[in-house]
Amino acid sequence: MTEQLPTIAVALTPIEAVGAIERTLLAGLDPEDGPPRSSVAVPAGELLLMPAAGASHVGVKIAGVAVGNPARGLPRITGSYLLLDGPTLRPLALFDGAALTAVRTPAVTAVAMRRLAVPDAAHLVLFGTGPQAYGHLAAMLAVRPLTRLTVVARSPVPARALVEHARSLGLAATTGTADAVTDADIVVCATTARTPLFDGTLVPAHAAVAAVGSHEPTAREVDTALVRRSAVYVEARTAAAREAGDLLVAGWDETFEKGSGPTNLAELVRGSAAVPADRPRLFKSVGMSWQDLAVAVELHRRGR
Repeated sequence: MTEQLPTIAVALTPIEAVGAIERTLLAGLDPEDGPPRSSVAVPAGELLLMPAAGASHVGVKIAGVAVGNPARGLPRITGSYLLLDGPTLRPLALFDGAALTAVRTPAVTAVAMRRLAVPDAAHLVLFGTGPQAYGHLAAMLAVRPLTRLTVVARSPVPARALVEHARSLGLAATTGTADAVTDADIVVCATTARTPLFDGTLVPAHAAVAAVGSHEPTAREVDTALVRRSAVYVEARTAAAREAGDLLVAGWDETFEKGSGPTNLAELVRGSAAVPADRPRLFKSVGMSWQDLAVAVELHRRGR
């Protein structure tokens, strides 16, 4: 009889998840070596396979992106994560893949914003109202002293719900329009948009922007103007060259081909990257498998 694997709840605070990501990078992980995700088109949308290996553990996430699910009252992203022992490849635990994604993506953004956003950042402009929007609000609150939130969304009902949630946390929260970025300290884009959400010339020089909603080379949430005037940071140049439409559509593919490109997250965390104050700082995230593994290992350690 085979042993049933424990299913571990994804229960980390934002700052605990941030710590797991930072420790993994400080321990020497090179995000440039991360294996690419496999993507298969299926009738309902997209099936993603994301493996990762470290010295102590191996893991793989199988995720489905079903574009029609929100209309059915179901999550857009579904899936499972399998954690294995590194030396023996013995399965150790299962995790809800969507819940893991909902924790690790905001944590990665928070790792970047901890270094890119001004220390006294008070006003967050948040595009989107889905699980990632809620997760990013919590993560930004964990790393910066926010007092204001402006929610920008297509649908008023979920936008008002997010505003009420933010007010319950003590924030002065309102809905707004895209030009709210003019007065932003931090801008987070967590949407399914395929074209730019706002005019990048309106973003003030002191602001930090995170675009996390897309991993497709032809989709983007920010425009060419913002990319061109910003200091740009990514999880890994290799991943961004494959999937970061926000950068590729703006012409960064030529830079990648020359072997250079934006600063990666490991360089930022280890303190070897410059963080200028005279222009916006843009962090483009596509999501990588090593991030899931880092959070899953931390959850398994705590679960034991």
